[in-house]
Amino acid sequence: MHLNEKNRTPKALEDEGPSKSELKRQMTERQKLAEVLAALSSDALKTIPLDETIKNAVAETNKIKSFEAIRRHKQYLGKLMRALDDEELEAIQKRLDAIQGVSKAETAKLHFLESYRDRLIANDETFTKMIEQYPDMDIQNMRTLIRNARKEKEQNKPPKAYREIFRVLKEMGI
Repeated sequence: MHLNEKNRTPKALEDEGPSKSELKRQMTERQKLAEVLAALSSDALKTIPLDETIKNAVAETNKIKSFEAIRRHKQYLGKLMRALDDEELEAIQKRLDAIQGVSKAETAKLHFLESYRDRLIANDETFTKMIEQYPDMDIQNMRTLIRNARKEKEQNKPPKAYREIFRVLKEMGI
């Protein structure tokens, strides 16, 4: 056995595997993953490939009210997650990314539709461009909705036509 000149420890001990710090980092990452899973809705949680024990433990998290109990339960979830191997963790992370990615894309689309609706109401030029892009749409209905939305805004009425424009845009697949 050769001695390492820097700290005089045998080299055989250095090659035994991950360090204590690395193991602690892995445990913390798994505990954070468990916290993210606990924040998911029950429908989203069903689609994630987990053992029933972990699924039940994650579902119980929402029932706990005491701060200290929540902290202990999250540590317990981390302990359960440590039993999973890297392949299982990768599958969980992939599914989680897919769930979060879909919701981000959907949110971005809704924001785009909202801004498009606001531009339609603000000026007629946007509506003219829309007619050129979507000649099959019901032009008369859309023109009426835009006119009504402008009147609602002026008279501080409930935004019925404003919401209807959004619904029509969403149905058109813009």
